[in-house]
Amino acid sequence: MTTGKTKLTTEEIEENFADINPAMTKAEALVEANRCLYCYDAPCTHACPTHIDVPSFIKKIASDNLTGSARVIFDANPIGASCARVCPVEALCEGACVEKTLVEKPIEIGRLQRYATDHAIENGKEIFKPGEPNGKSVGIIGSGPAGLSCATYLARLGYAVTVYESKPLAGGLDTYGMAEYKMSKEDSLTEVRMVEQLGVEFRLNTSIVAGEDPSSANSLEAGRLRSDHDAIFIGIGLGGSNDLNIEGESLDGVYEALDFIEAVKTRDWNTVPLGNTVAVIGAGNTAIDAVTQAKRLGAEKVLMVYRKTEKDISAYDYEYELAKSDGIEFVWQASPVEIVGNGSVSAMKCKKNDGTNEVFEIPCDMVIKAIGQKKQVQFFKQLGIEFDEKGRVKVNDKMQTSDPMLFAGGDCVNGGAEAVDASQAGKLAAIGIHRTLFNELVEFAGAEVSR
Repeated sequence: MTTGKTKLTTEEIEENFADINPAMTKAEALVEANRCLYCYDAPCTHACPTHIDVPSFIKKIASDNLTGSARVIFDANPIGASCARVCPVEALCEGACVEKTLVEKPIEIGRLQRYATDHAIENGKEIFKPGEPNGKSVGIIGSGPAGLSCATYLARLGYAVTVYESKPLAGGLDTYGMAEYKMSKEDSLTEVRMVEQLGVEFRLNTSIVAGEDPSSANSLEAGRLRSDHDAIFIGIGLGGSNDLNIEGESLDGVYEALDFIEAVKTRDWNTVPLGNTVAVIGAGNTAIDAVTQAKRLGAEKVLMVYRKTEKDISAYDYEYELAKSDGIEFVWQASPVEIVGNGSVSAMKCKKNDGTNEVFEIPCDMVIKAIGQKKQVQFFKQLGIEFDEKGRVKVNDKMQTSDPMLFAGGDCVNGGAEAVDASQAGKLAAIGIHRTLFNELVEFAGAEVSR
């Protein structure tokens, strides 16, 4: 069986999308855990945005206390199992391990974190319990990493928490937007179920609108949430892909990168769109995910087209190396000026940015846009909350917006970062909500809070 224009069999595609960092065996984990120096004031802990106590969880692995190890991880990061798979550890904890210590090869912190969290999940270990009900209710808009994290900590404090999610499944980009060879959809949904076990209610297929009447039975007006809850957390991430604003952008065969990745996440290889020659515009980590997955699906030729030079790419080095190893071709200093085709894509015209302004044509039958996402400023305007000139929601040290009832965190505040950054934002927002409603400061593991 083949998919679209691929010559690969289903079995070959499945092999191409196998776990890029497979789980450790017990023997491997014990050997690796015992390499750790258990540093005092560990640089790896500082490098982690959620400040997981890395030496503590690794030492517990070394002593075969895997549930205790998982508890240390999830205490600081409720999506610790997901982050073990998708975090850019080379740029965070593992990068700090090499840079700040005497070890030549970093401890494989990410894989050890996965080993501990997977063990707890697979064995049904109860990591935390919901707190005693405190009589307060919080609504959370968005079920991505920030929303899940905020919901977890609030539930542990005894809040009645309802999460509103517009999509059929919870988890945000962890569920819909991560490369399939890094993390499966089921891995993300497993952590969603952990949040549900704390008593958090998820209302899926439910869009929140502001300043207008709900257009369907699956929409709720934001004012309704104000009357139903004592506080609201906004964790809606970013919007759709930025526009190229060039002729031919609406042709068949032009896709947004996240839509393409979401299609891959279905693992229904017969329905995933694919061309023979795929041109991906952009040079960030999402662009890398798009080019590598198109290639692994069986596209004959995949190109990454970027307006600047190789040294200017925003993707992490290890992501770029992965793309090169997959046989991706790179077109530098080229800006798309037109997508050509009669109903569907047949080529893309680009202008050289090397001073010549020469226009050339790239034959292709599929174009994927990975040029960043829009900020959801219209929604913020309708809510009446302040945002900066880049469209990012303004918050104070409690993650509170200009409307005292509304809190926010994640990509809608930072403009787009890692899942682990969103998790930390959700944690700080939960602390800020509790400070606001009860005038009481609580500190969870890995929280750095202004007093």
